[in-house]
Amino acid sequence: MSGRVIIVSNRLPVTVTKREKRLHFTPSAGGLATGLASFYREQGGLWLGWPGLSAESLRGREEEIMSQLQHYSCRPVFLTQRQVENYYYGFSNKTLWPLFHYFLQYAIFDQKLWESYRRVNRLFCDAVLEVADKDSTIWVHDYQLLLLPALIRERLPEAKIGFFLHIPFPSFEIFRVLPWRADLLNGLLGADLVGFHTFDYARHFLSSVRRILGYEHNLGVITTERQLVKVDVFPMGIDFDRFAYSFERADVCHEVRRIRRRIGERKVILSVDRLDYTKGIAQRLKAFDLFLERYPEYKEKVVLILVAVPSRTRVEHYMLLKREVDELIGRINGRHGVLGWTPIWYLYRSLPFSTLAALYNLADIALVTPMRDGMNLIAKEYVATTPGDKGVLILSEMAGAAAELGEALIINPFDLNQMAEAMREAMEMPEEEQRDRNRIMKERLRRYTVHRWAEEFMERLDEIKELQRDFISRKLSPEVRETLLQDFVKARGAIEFLDYDGSLVPFASRPEKASPDAALRQLLRDLAHLPNNKVVLISGRPKETLEEWFGDLGLNLVAEHGVWIKEKGKDWQMLEALSEDWKEAIKPIMESFADRTPGAFVEEKRFSLVWHYRRADPELSNHRARELKDALLDITKNLDLLVLDGNKVIEVKPININKGRAARYFLEKGDYDFVLAIGDDWTDEDLFEVLPLYSYTIKVGFGVSRARFSVNSYREVRALLQEMVQRRKQGPGEGT
Repeated sequence: MSGRVIIVSNRLPVTVTKREKRLHFTPSAGGLATGLASFYREQGGLWLGWPGLSAESLRGREEEIMSQLQHYSCRPVFLTQRQVENYYYGFSNKTLWPLFHYFLQYAIFDQKLWESYRRVNRLFCDAVLEVADKDSTIWVHDYQLLLLPALIRERLPEAKIGFFLHIPFPSFEIFRVLPWRADLLNGLLGADLVGFHTFDYARHFLSSVRRILGYEHNLGVITTERQLVKVDVFPMGIDFDRFAYSFERADVCHEVRRIRRRIGERKVILSVDRLDYTKGIAQRLKAFDLFLERYPEYKEKVVLILVAVPSRTRVEHYMLLKREVDELIGRINGRHGVLGWTPIWYLYRSLPFSTLAALYNLADIALVTPMRDGMNLIAKEYVATTPGDKGVLILSEMAGAAAELGEALIINPFDLNQMAEAMREAMEMPEEEQRDRNRIMKERLRRYTVHRWAEEFMERLDEIKELQRDFISRKLSPEVRETLLQDFVKARGAIEFLDYDGSLVPFASRPEKASPDAALRQLLRDLAHLPNNKVVLISGRPKETLEEWFGDLGLNLVAEHGVWIKEKGKDWQMLEALSEDWKEAIKPIMESFADRTPGAFVEEKRFSLVWHYRRADPELSNHRARELKDALLDITKNLDLLVLDGNKVIEVKPININKGRAARYFLEKGDYDFVLAIGDDWTDEDLFEVLPLYSYTIKVGFGVSRARFSVNSYREVRALLQEMVQRRKQGPGEGT
């Protein structure tokens, strides 16, 4: 089982059907199944998914199905009819599908459907846990299983988990309407690698994560409390050779001859899609009608072959769409057709590969014009199949494939005039131009096949896992934690430098809301009153705030990152005399940026100014923060001032004041054989840098740091300090 590759998707790559009480197993010929077959089979892996029939219809035959599917290296996840209705036909296809494809008017927000979606995702998680271990590579696919990565992560924290979305990810303005938006994003962030077809989809995802969850990213790497998550782009390819050399197959050649006899010498426009409202089939038909009306010279010389594969036939919107398509075809054929020529050939069924490949070979034009599509492999299959590099692809700019197939005639699927004109242009395009366009696209498709797509995803998954290991190696392990506790208990002189915001308490929307709770105050009091121990609370907050919150606890206090120092039992003092004159030049600039950034504000301390933007719109505030920082760096370069870029803050203060200098002040006044420093942002790096090499320096959260160790959150910090108190009270040799 160790190192096993496990693919998880809603449906298995094997279709199970039941006819006359007998079960039939048919392997899928889809691109996903083809591309991943070598991965999960060669490594003794497994594919998990729903077999396509309800648990009720299979009752008593579960063992038979599991046994048969073993031959395909597959394992079923059984779902009841109600689960299929609510999770698949319900939340997946009545909520997520329309919303992610920008058909907001069709999206249903139903708590019952959401609860079913959650339950089924947990069922898939249970199925994964039956066959996976911490060394497994688990690759989850598509919108039906958005919660699954985090569910698996909770149970297998060390596993390698990837996720790929095969449909578009919508812009933040669309995604934000989902009542369960945060749950879905957190579900995806359980993966190590989240993949999309195009850069736009990845950008939309990163924007939603930043605006809804507050996580920033650096070159597509998101840092959460638990881990690093890489977001990247992998445009899915096709099995190029299968289509490019399909004309060598006897069954394909037979189909080509059969269809050609019926068509004669007429030009062929081909449209192949699932019957889905996202595909723009009705608009395509209207554009063809307009084309025939505008250019009557092409009547009787062209045939539109429309292949519509039945899809979700029980969903109301799909039934209405089929009725509309049927009526449009009847009206167009009745309006333009003559004896011996029917403008539109309508095939409402799925086609075997031989017929599909034959149509690709015959088609002079492929009309691929979805209103919104994650990728659309039909466009790629057509280009790969075109004989002699002839043929014209008319492609919607709303399809993910448009990012790769720029040599096609790219159109706006909402513009019927443009679509009709594209048909005319395609009809008249010289063969040499057709060849030039297709050669470029073919070469691109030949290089980046579905096999390469899968390989690249796995390679990138390994890379992010390696990067995570670098960070994990710094994590405060149980062994190091135990050594720290023992060293603290044995210490003749101990000192702890503790940051406050983000290290002892979570961040708050406004600084004054992060006051210490009673448990934290008691913990700090207990720690400060241990024999031979000194606690230094070292913060960027004003001295008045620290005095009010902690003045009675017996702590040593450092305010404004080192401007003010108060030793236990003494008055506040400054490390050196500082001027406030510089604030007159700086404060108006910061206030101007705050005025133009709703939610941002300026906090004035005695010897520093802080621009807070945690409550502001993430995208706008990040842009403004960069502008402000550039402006401040330009102004302060000759003023001996430091511009600090912290956690949702930009602070300006005298350059010679920092936490490291304050720490040296305390270290020089005592003899310490145990030193602990804990902090969470860039202001703490000066502190970590000046401490003795034997010190225990701990960064809270992920990220590059001079600290030797890291912990996930302030909760771990509190737990560590609590145990330090308990161990010291127990005395040496106890509790170890």
